[in-house]
Amino acid sequence: MSRIGKKLIPLPPGVKYTVEGNTVLVEGPKGKVSALIAPGITLEAKDGVLHVNRENDKQAAMHGLTRSLVANAVHGVTTGWKRELDIVGIGYRAELKGKNTVVFTLGYSHPIEFPLPTGIDVAIDPKQLHLVISGIDRQKVGQVAADMRSLRKPDPYKNKGVRYSDEKLKKKAGKTGAK
Repeated sequence: MSRIGKKLIPLPPGVKYTVEGNTVLVEGPKGKVSALIAPGITLEAKDGVLHVNRENDKQAAMHGLTRSLVANAVHGVTTGWKRELDIVGIGYRAELKGKNTVVFTLGYSHPIEFPLPTGIDVAIDPKQLHLVISGIDRQKVGQVAADMRSLRKPDPYKNKGVRYSDEKLKKKAGKTGAK
């Protein structure tokens, strides 16, 4: 039996959901997010709590996934999601150009312009070394953060590059000269 699928999803006041076919649309104070529902999975609300039920054990694999997707949508429309990145390296920085483009200077011969998708906001600190990516869709926020990180992945020898704020790096020793 799925332990995650059995967990209840609290519905805060002001959050509504509608099921249309195989998708659920969750509306809240921050906006709207849609999530997919696997066939054979049903949603029902009781006493301000959302229950995710399945018809039989054939849907066991999708039970927990569907519950997690709906719970992420509910969390996104109430408090939102955020991911933090740090830029480490001499001369490395990021700055906002307009409202929907981030320009990175990461040691290449040219600056990199990164267009932001709709629904994603980026805040950059005054030193231009710390980014906070926020939005209501968890998958989109994580994908944008991963794409920004991939512009210059952290180097294990010099510890330079773009990394998540909570990421721990293990510094490797360089080559030792043969005598």
